[in-house]
Amino acid sequence: MPGPLLDTLKGKRSKRVPLWLMRQAGRYLPEYRELRAAKGGFLDLVYDSEAACEVTLQPIRRFGFDGAILFSDILIVPHAMGQDLQFLAGEGPHLSPRLADNALEGLTLAKQHFDPVYETVRLCRAALGPETTMLGFAGSPWTVATYMIAGEGSRDQQAARSMAYSDPGKLQAIVDAIVELTVEYLIGQIDAGAEAVQLFDSWAGSLAPDQFETWVIAPNARIVEALKAARPETPVIGFPKGAGAKLRAYADETRVDAMALDETIDPVWADSVLPGGMPVQGNLDPLLILAGGDQLTRRAEFILHSLSDRPHVFNLGHGIDRHTPIAHVEKLVATVRGWQG
Repeated sequence: MPGPLLDTLKGKRSKRVPLWLMRQAGRYLPEYRELRAAKGGFLDLVYDSEAACEVTLQPIRRFGFDGAILFSDILIVPHAMGQDLQFLAGEGPHLSPRLADNALEGLTLAKQHFDPVYETVRLCRAALGPETTMLGFAGSPWTVATYMIAGEGSRDQQAARSMAYSDPGKLQAIVDAIVELTVEYLIGQIDAGAEAVQLFDSWAGSLAPDQFETWVIAPNARIVEALKAARPETPVIGFPKGAGAKLRAYADETRVDAMALDETIDPVWADSVLPGGMPVQGNLDPLLILAGGDQLTRRAEFILHSLSDRPHVFNLGHGIDRHTPIAHVEKLVATVRGWQG
């Protein structure tokens, strides 16, 4: 029997709202920090399947979340496309050669980087009980492209946004290549045991409306179409962070199975504009779980009430902050588990 999270993503409502948190496997957990110190670099940990599975399972053991999200990174796809990937202490990820001034054709595919990720999924699915849904993920093409073009993260994604205007043909070729490999990568995760997958478009909000249609909606729609043709039973969660008023267009045109809302979206408004019965995920502000207190409980209950007429997966509006106290997570779990809708 599928767990409550998978049931919800497939459109079923229940009084028990399923719960998981973006970035739930990671730096806020002392057991993660201990393992990371023993294993060394972040990428070494991601590509060590047994260690990555252990990280994936740590928050399930501690909090009993309904979903286990694969411990990995959205930049595995550009690594497999042939860019060199490094995570430098205090600096974040670096990709080279950066495509702002190098050709995509100069890269050599390195799809062997997918293999340890697939093995992580296999190990985790085998270790999880049937009540816990195994979640895979990938970065959406626009967000992945911003890193590939700039060679690193940036506040405003200027390099990719400039290319969209000055050389849209080059950007389209990059996005097309990301789409193709992302479909293969997600099918591989599904075949290894992922029961649902999420598309993370963390930088979708940096685009003007017409650009959003071109670089966010269109590529994600192609990925969803391909996944539905190949693995139609697997729900796809779309997360276009910063979509704002384009939320309904994203839902309609990409045909994702569920929508993840960032913390800037009013859940009452989202409930009023999204298709009836569409599962929704979210959307507590990560800084609120960091702050804690009574306001955490009040906001969590407000979100639960606001989305109570449709299938709802409780989550954050983005990833959990590394400094979040364990006690605050425990309080949130108790609030969601104890809510009587």
